[in-house]
Amino acid sequence: MLPALLLSISISNAQGKKTKVYELASPEGKNKIQFELVNSAPKYAVSHGKTLVITPSDMGFLLKNNENFSTDFEIVKVENSTFDETWEQVWGEKKKIRNHYNQMVVKLQQKNKEKRQLEIQFRAFDDGIAFRYVYPKQVSKDSIFIMDEKTTFNLKDDGKAWWIPANRVDRDEYLFKDSPVSTLDTVLTPLTIESKSGLALSFHEANLVDFASMTLVNNTGTQLKIDLVPWADGVKVRVKDSFTSSWRTIQIAEKPTDLITSYLILNLNEPNKLANTSYFKPYKYFGIWWGMHIGKYSFWESPKQGATTEHAKQYIDFTAKEGFHNLLIEGWNKGWTPDWYKNKMHMFSFTKSADNFDIEKVVEYGKQKGVELMGYHETGSNLINYLKEIDEGFALYKKLGIHTVKIGHVGSKLNMKEWHFGQFGVNYFRYVLEKAAQYDLAVLYHESIKDTGERRTYPNMISREAARGQEYNAWSEGNPPNHLTIIPFTRLLSGPMDFTPGIFDVEVKQGYPGRRVHGTTAQQLALYVTIYAPIQMMADLPENYEGKPALQFLKDVPTDWETTKVLNGEIGQYITTARKDKNSEDWFLGSITNEKARDLTISLSFLDDKATYEAQIYADADGTDETHNPSAVAISKKTVKASDVLKLHLGGAGGTAIRFKKI
Repeated sequence: MLPALLLSISISNAQGKKTKVYELASPEGKNKIQFELVNSAPKYAVSHGKTLVITPSDMGFLLKNNENFSTDFEIVKVENSTFDETWEQVWGEKKKIRNHYNQMVVKLQQKNKEKRQLEIQFRAFDDGIAFRYVYPKQVSKDSIFIMDEKTTFNLKDDGKAWWIPANRVDRDEYLFKDSPVSTLDTVLTPLTIESKSGLALSFHEANLVDFASMTLVNNTGTQLKIDLVPWADGVKVRVKDSFTSSWRTIQIAEKPTDLITSYLILNLNEPNKLANTSYFKPYKYFGIWWGMHIGKYSFWESPKQGATTEHAKQYIDFTAKEGFHNLLIEGWNKGWTPDWYKNKMHMFSFTKSADNFDIEKVVEYGKQKGVELMGYHETGSNLINYLKEIDEGFALYKKLGIHTVKIGHVGSKLNMKEWHFGQFGVNYFRYVLEKAAQYDLAVLYHESIKDTGERRTYPNMISREAARGQEYNAWSEGNPPNHLTIIPFTRLLSGPMDFTPGIFDVEVKQGYPGRRVHGTTAQQLALYVTIYAPIQMMADLPENYEGKPALQFLKDVPTDWETTKVLNGEIGQYITTARKDKNSEDWFLGSITNEKARDLTISLSFLDDKATYEAQIYADADGTDETHNPSAVAISKKTVKASDVLKLHLGGAGGTAIRFKKI
């Protein structure tokens, strides 16, 4: 469709003057971008079919000393091209991904004496649009200080926005709220909007390198403006002589479920740079973790210390007995105190074992049982201390044969000074990722910046928290049932999440009084399908799994997929997801609901129409919901084909998990 790739048309502006408008269409013409200079200032607009999504909106920056880098431009050159490839993920929610877009590169130069140059790159995909800024090296070699970004998204229509606040002490661990776009303050991305136009939109960014994260602020009407997360001194971005911003992205879908199977964010990142990825294979893991959060054990050295050699051997025995091969042990090292989670410059060691724990002995015992440990580094956000020891800590793991490291960053600011999402944090998290690859380590981040698709470039970036996870059910009022039906449409659009599902004792009988999981055990099973991650924790205590038939689903469900289909769903209400195993002919289905009980009719047309399957069904037992016998799981089997329809009943805050085994 080359004729639609780039059109140059002249239209009259309000003053009757002719202005040149450049139009870029996606390969099938679904989405279009228009670009023009209005009074020497760059403007862009976006439409989907006949629906105008973004009316003409501002672009550019404000530099140090109040230098306006958003106007006084002339167009030097416009280049267009098309690109089409299919690439394979090393691991992922979909094995083969098509990357098909049309591109327009607009080269601008200011007309003043500085003659600063700016390149704006636009890409139009059939599932959305993206653009970024490239500031090439200029004749002048001065350092650049960005004080503000002028980019706006002038939404044609208001809509319901699903959001969490930005620049707060708990980073991104907040419950999502829904409000009209016109009432928002400053929010994090991904920001998902159900537009009054009928479209579903997601605003985010991709390939974030050496730049500040973007947040969105509503200043007037339905306009969203980019607000870059600042350094402590107020500067947004500081670079030496050039910069490339992240891609500013808008995913556009006819319905919210289609946002989940958009791979635009991944496609805007660079291909895999790692020569060796063989040290990591997707897996499930147990951990000495939940017991610490519910107060059974302590993170620190004490009479009820969780990370002891004795406890580790017990967990290894259980892990091996149940046929699993990976175990996380938090608190294994020196430096943990009862105040470990508070805002202090904590001094953790990353090589010295805690009292009553011998990491060498535990690793050796695990090897005898076929169980590999995951490493754990809690930095407490004291990165000065961490970066002094990082090589020694990673080298110890390599020596011990450990291939995954979970890295925590508890604290409202890094070094008690800088936001996690600012340029300082962006560079730190990328540095650690590259450093880990040198030691054959895959990384699981907690309390991190958001995912912007870097797992394509660095497949050792396996997962992250970056949202409110399961642990809030252990010691706070907990996550309401609708939380799990919101995050697939919001947080999970950015990438995998370590939510830590799999709590069987949802009433948490051994935990703090009044604390519990606000859902059913069957819902916890379904999360292994509705929440994607290449590693999934089985988060409960071993004794809560012992002898439970529902554990079989956790043994069977994989974490690496051939393809993914979202069968139905409404944000905050319910969702049903089906995924095909990458290494077998089996399909798996997860369906969850909010606090309302729900009956769903599911077409099985996603199955191979030439095959017969045994549906192994794990559902809420009769009468089960969040407050009535929530741990009861009804297990049944049924022979099905692709032409069949299944009727599911989900109790309030409940779910259903199904394995479709080809027979």
